[in-house]
Amino acid sequence: MLCITIGFTSCKSDDDNAYTPIEYTYEEGEEYLTGDLGVNSTSANAFGFEIDGLSFTEIGQFSTGNSLFNQNWVSSPASTTARDGLGPTFNARACASCHFKDGRGGPLVNGQNSDGFLMRISLPGQDTFGNPNPVNSYGNQIQDQANNNIPFEAKVNVSYEIIEGEYLDGTSYQLQKPIYTFSEEQFGSLAGVQTSPRVAQQTIGLGLVSALPDNEILQFADEFDANNDGISGKPNYVYDIESGTHILGKYGWKANMPSLKQQIAGAFSGDMGLTTSLFPENNCPSPQQDCIDAPTGGEPEVTDTQLDRVLFYQSTLAVPNRRNFTDESVLKGKVLFTELNCISCHAINQTTGSSDVHSILENVTIRPYSDFLLHDMGDDLADNRPDFEANGNEWRTQPLWGIGLISTVNDHTFFLHDGRARNIEEAILWHGGEAENSKNKFKNLTEEERTNLIDFVNSL
Repeated sequence: MLCITIGFTSCKSDDDNAYTPIEYTYEEGEEYLTGDLGVNSTSANAFGFEIDGLSFTEIGQFSTGNSLFNQNWVSSPASTTARDGLGPTFNARACASCHFKDGRGGPLVNGQNSDGFLMRISLPGQDTFGNPNPVNSYGNQIQDQANNNIPFEAKVNVSYEIIEGEYLDGTSYQLQKPIYTFSEEQFGSLAGVQTSPRVAQQTIGLGLVSALPDNEILQFADEFDANNDGISGKPNYVYDIESGTHILGKYGWKANMPSLKQQIAGAFSGDMGLTTSLFPENNCPSPQQDCIDAPTGGEPEVTDTQLDRVLFYQSTLAVPNRRNFTDESVLKGKVLFTELNCISCHAINQTTGSSDVHSILENVTIRPYSDFLLHDMGDDLADNRPDFEANGNEWRTQPLWGIGLISTVNDHTFFLHDGRARNIEEAILWHGGEAENSKNKFKNLTEEERTNLIDFVNSL
């Protein structure tokens, strides 16, 4: 371990003359969030590199998946038979429409097509598998676009309430609270339905998350706060289509997807209206008759080979290594990150097990800065929409790896589940519930200390 002394305490030692130095330390190798599998890049393509060690054939499979991820699908019938079947209703024409450059989507902008934003909807209760109950005539997601001569479902609109706040040192801040409404509902009123706005997340490191054994996640679980630290990490057990059983959820804002394959197939279905072997039914709930009668692009529209290529591509995207990790401000911020107890949810040092995708993903110690568990984030962030065992206040801890490069890759710094936070500072200030104490400690820091903490997060 390399120790870098860059500060002193304010407490005198026994002789009442000397001061005890604080050592802000760089830990050897801490910049490698995924061990040897990381990539050194600070470019706009930092999220788009494959992990090192793939064979020539596997790089070809990665490239095919990359193409399927980035290119637009088209409606049927079409001469482009390998990529037809879009819709009939949808939110995006390509995976990359939401995950541009494998990065993060932006919040809703009125009057514009989605840039990675969608609205989940449901009625109270659950279906036989534990999924949220679909809304009559609409299903469980608003598709705001459609093919020619087919009605879209509805439009989502947003306005903002400004919330004023102040730090202990007197510095003021503003937060913007989004308020969502529906318009142009084509199949009946959506008044009173449960809603959950979502923004697409960056897709790096997903194969490593897939390879995490359950015990590497459950080691952080403390659903009933037995240790009385105020943190109650909770697993979500969700329905796995392939096995027909309920297993630990790892993916999605509420850990409501059991596998990366099902996450991808669910996005093909819900976001682009494309059928797969996992979701073979067109997303056309009655009475959307024009949608039901529209031509399809085959059964399924995304073949198993295509699905597997996208799965391989998403599983083998590399995580960028950290930057500025020995800077004084970053090292000070790392200490504060632990002292404020952020590390309790944004956990590190988990080790992958077996992988169905590639052996290179196995036995890797990773630092995702996430425990992948559900946490109560307070009423201000609540969507009040349960999802399997997640209640309306609970969200999966978002991995922080790559967060400091989102501004470079995606040209914005919008964070949290619906993009309401305009930067990392605002994202911290929105924390509540189990994170209320950490948030309040952040508000009591000096301006320099707040900058140190944000510099650390930006180094991830």
